[in-house]
Amino acid sequence: QVQLIESGGGSVQSGGSLRLTCVASGSIMGIDDMGWYRQPPGKQREFVAKISSAGTTIYDDSVKGRFTISRDNAKRSVTLQMNALRPEDASVYVCNAEVTTPMTFRMQDFWGQGVQVSVSS
Repeated sequence: QVQLIESGGGSVQSGGSLRLTCVASGSIMGIDDMGWYRQPPGKQREFVAKISSAGTTIYDDSVKGRFTISRDNAKRSVTLQMNALRPEDASVYVCNAEVTTPMTFRMQDFWGQGVQVSVSS
């Protein structure tokens, strides 16, 4: 149906950078918001950033000024550039997309499998 495939996770030292990319594929009529969430060990999933199809962005306060979200509508992809990473940013990062499919003609939330980001101090 719809798949979100993430890439770009890894391990860096504090202050380093990583770039995450998520590509949507499958039976897609349209994509509204695309975004990133993270789930630290033992904690609930938390919002990181999202971007509308028109390019409007929203960030959690904890990442403002350090992370940048962008998207390529033609490629159905969203990218999260993470700079000045801190140990507390370490988590599994999960891609989210609001997708309208020809199966339902309704917007639904889809999620990727997640990629690990590790930050050492």
